[in-house]
Amino acid sequence: MTALSDRGILEAMAEGSLVIDPFSRECLSPAGYDVRSNSPLSMQPGRQALVHTVERLELGPAVCGEIFIRSSFAREGVFGSFAIIDPGFKGQLTLSIANFGESIVEISQGERIAQVVFHRLSSPADRPYSGRYQGSAGTVSSKRGFK
Repeated sequence: MTALSDRGILEAMAEGSLVIDPFSRECLSPAGYDVRSNSPLSMQPGRQALVHTVERLELGPAVCGEIFIRSSFAREGVFGSFAIIDPGFKGQLTLSIANFGESIVEISQGERIAQVVFHRLSSPADRPYSGRYQGSAGTVSSKRGFK
């Protein structure tokens, strides 16, 4: 896998192997793209929450993504439990974050909350993602089937 630079992200978007909608040049970083919180959130210490992104992503069969909490939030005690974004995924991301700090953390609507690092695979996936979270819109809870 090769991580895409800012130029690589723009090239992947131009060729159609990556869609970020809406796209903001201000969110483009040297080695990734910062996704934004779609809603405001006030996180009490010791609490976990789900928040979805403003952006809707579409990854082609030769692109995957890794999600990292922005370091400013990590410095306040906020951590995220994130998965790989599989090739072929289409939809908004639902992020699971927890406040392990000692203070309330306020997240504004539209604030950059996590960075996605995109990778080009050595070859396209034979079976791009088509799972239960395909087409996700809004905050999507676990679909494991247990209650």
